Amino acid sequence: MEDEETEAVLKLVGRQIKAWREQAGLRQGELGAAIGYGEEMVASVEQGRRVPKPEFLEKADEVLGAGGKLAAFKEDVERSRYPKKVRDLKKLEGEAVELGAYANHHIHGLLQTQEYAQALYAMRRPAYTEDEVDRHVAARMARKVVFENVPRPLITFVQEEVTLRRPVGGRMVLRRQLEHLLAVAALRHVEIQVMPTDREDHAGMAGSLRLLKLRSGKTVGHSEGQLYSRLISDPKEVQVLEMRYGMIRAQALSPRESLTFIEKVLGEET
Repeated sequence: MEDEETEAVLKLVGRQIKAWREQAGLRQGELGAAIGYGEEMVASVEQGRRVPKPEFLEKADEVLGAGGKLAAFKEDVERSRYPKKVRDLKKLEGEAVELGAYANHHIHGLLQTQEYAQALYAMRRPAYTEDEVDRHVAARMARKVVFENVPRPLITFVQEEVTLRRPVGGRMVLRRQLEHLLAVAALRHVEIQVMPTDREDHAGMAGSLRLLKLRSGKTVGHSEGQLYSRLISDPKEVQVLEMRYGMIRAQALSPRESLTFIEKVLGEET
């Protein structure tokens, strides 16, 4: 478990399912057969080791006659599917009036299609289990609500040219990802820029970065490395990130030029 909150929720739900199952006089295998899951899955859920999907809770509720008491846990359990660092970041994004991000290795998470994100997590080493891949992909897709927040935040991205060309998931996945970039860039509160590989001056050589200006007036940064994810709140460090991001945007292609560039790369994929 990555955090105590998740562990507590899953153990509570597991105890409830076990109590209703025993009251119904069913063994774990019998419940599993009735709701379309294996005995091992039922045992793992009852022990709080696996995160039950919404349909698991709905079917268990119906079979065990829980009258909606198990299905009512769906929202709490769904939040628990997301890693803690993602929940924290999603909360910050919900408070942002302006969000900027520079991505140098792959398409930024907020811009990824589901199949692109699936391919990224599937190639992680050490390898994730299927459940872990699904959990991370679901968490990433859930963060996309930031585009729908009202009032609309200003959201800007700078993508390295290589991220538009690296065929993560294969050529068709990349093609649909590029089409998605063009669709997102058409939103009035979103700007996407491309940093061409042939740029001689580049303020982003230290790696990817993210900035969030919050409704409170505070600005925070976020940085990810190989084995860490760090929130940056020290004003002096945030100031450095703001300076770098401003320079990166100035050195990149303009939003209009960037759309033309993405369209060109997309044409090359046909």
